[in-house]
Amino acid sequence: MGKVSVVIYISVALLIFWLVSHSPNKLLNRGHDHPARRLKLRSSFTFTGANDHSVAFDPIVADMERRREDKEWEKLQLHNRHPEFDPAPAAESQPEWEDFMNAEDYLNDEDRFNVTGRLVLLFPKIDVDPADGFVSGSELTQWNVKQSEKEVLHRTQREVELHDKNKDGLVSFSEYEAPSWVQNSDNSSFGYDMGWWKEEHFNASDADGDGLLNITEFNDFMHPADSKNPKLIQWLCKEEIRERDTDKDGKVNFKEFFHGLFDLVRNYDEEGGHNSSHDSADLMEAPAKKLFSQLDKDGDGLLSEDELLPVIGKLHPSEHYYAKQQADYIISQADADKDGRLTLREMIDNPYVFYSAIFNDDEDDFDDFHDEF
Repeated sequence: MGKVSVVIYISVALLIFWLVSHSPNKLLNRGHDHPARRLKLRSSFTFTGANDHSVAFDPIVADMERRREDKEWEKLQLHNRHPEFDPAPAAESQPEWEDFMNAEDYLNDEDRFNVTGRLVLLFPKIDVDPADGFVSGSELTQWNVKQSEKEVLHRTQREVELHDKNKDGLVSFSEYEAPSWVQNSDNSSFGYDMGWWKEEHFNASDADGDGLLNITEFNDFMHPADSKNPKLIQWLCKEEIRERDTDKDGKVNFKEFFHGLFDLVRNYDEEGGHNSSHDSADLMEAPAKKLFSQLDKDGDGLLSEDELLPVIGKLHPSEHYYAKQQADYIISQADADKDGRLTLREMIDNPYVFYSAIFNDDEDDFDDFHDEF
């Protein structure tokens, strides 16, 4: 019976794909609000740790963007190692730009990259729990999380290769170099006491305690909010207290909690996104005191590291949080019948929602890309 269902499912998907692909209107030319849109890759990247947490829905697009980002990364590292070298003249850098434009041409050539075909192919890979012909918010969130984890791990691997001086696949603290602004500052400099680059953070990330970080541990080091390592989560709590503890007594009192942490906790809403209300301080003081009292287990009027543990995930949201926000937005835009889930038809009818990260209204050798799945 299960095999029959799979055959029917695939047959229906292929039928929809055939009908749409043979329609007289091209898919990319019939957007409801933005006709004749062009797919464009993101062409600017920051390597400072800042992250907008948005990820490409389609693995092929993600692969293209990673390749582009890697080139920018290599240029940055070359400049850091040899600042005396002048940037290449515009004429010499032109072939790289042509490669970039060739990638966009690939995305906009329906014979090589058909958006409808991609959605038909990806739908059953998302609809897995259960495989019932609908994509739920939970399924789409998990899909986004997987894409995000792949992107984050790729960047971490790049960082490991940079810091792993003896090329043993591991990073010691002596191999890890603090940021240049730290190396050129003294103990009194602004931001010097920021703990994310210090040995305490490194040791907290060292789950097996061998003094070295493997790729998983280094990934936790770079992205502690997504770690399951208890030592690292405890370190996050300690860092929060260090940052908020204005009277330097090693704990957080109510005033420090109310004017630093409470808004972050209140605005974190796993089910509905950020709370954008701007209530007065007087209105917020009562719920703040209630939450503070719930956290203050020993009733001493102060919050310790351990007492911050229940809310540390709200102070430092994980990639799952942002993946759910992205999934909620997609469903809100593409769910025509408002049943809280997506059919293949709804996805095909709303391609811009899924490829919005690379769609752009402007009109201003990538044949080897293939679906890694």
